[in-house]
Amino acid sequence: MDHLWTPWRYKYVTTADTALRAGVPTKLNAWPGETGCVFCNLIAAVDHAIAGGMDPAEAESAAYVVHRGKSCFVCLNAYPYTSGHVMVIPYAHEASLAALPQETAHELMDLGQQTERVIIALYRPHGVNLGMNLGQAAGAGVAGHLHLHVLPRWVGDTNFMTTIAETRVLPEDLDTTCRRFREGFPKLRG
Repeated sequence: MDHLWTPWRYKYVTTADTALRAGVPTKLNAWPGETGCVFCNLIAAVDHAIAGGMDPAEAESAAYVVHRGKSCFVCLNAYPYTSGHVMVIPYAHEASLAALPQETAHELMDLGQQTERVIIALYRPHGVNLGMNLGQAAGAGVAGHLHLHVLPRWVGDTNFMTTIAETRVLPEDLDTTCRRFREGFPKLRG
């Protein structure tokens, strides 16, 4: 049997707390609520921390939120398929694209386009996947709150580790990815 040593994961497996609410980072755990949705919890915890005096950039970075728009936000996928895997998520808790107000749907697509540009600038991929899985049968991990996945792809990025060992090898940790995206978004606005 071969072993893939990942000592940087030790901190995660030894500090996992099953009492924490889904989507609420430990640093933002002072938020007392529970919405029943990982994405709603995440953004509510960020807003609570900011209202309590935490620096907005610090609160957003703790939750891996890389950009906030009027009706949608962009955050890292906590379980990325590849480095640079992010999601564009409406603040509105809706399960279908058709249920979104038109303004929100437009911003979702606008941020999808902007995110594509950021990924290309940061990662120089061979391609980009953009997609939504609406409903559990379609593969949605969070079926009640739609979100657009945006991730860079490279020729050969799926190898024996993924196909046989069901293991992903990611060369970049989430803190680094978050910092790069937070720096990348403002550069495209200017």
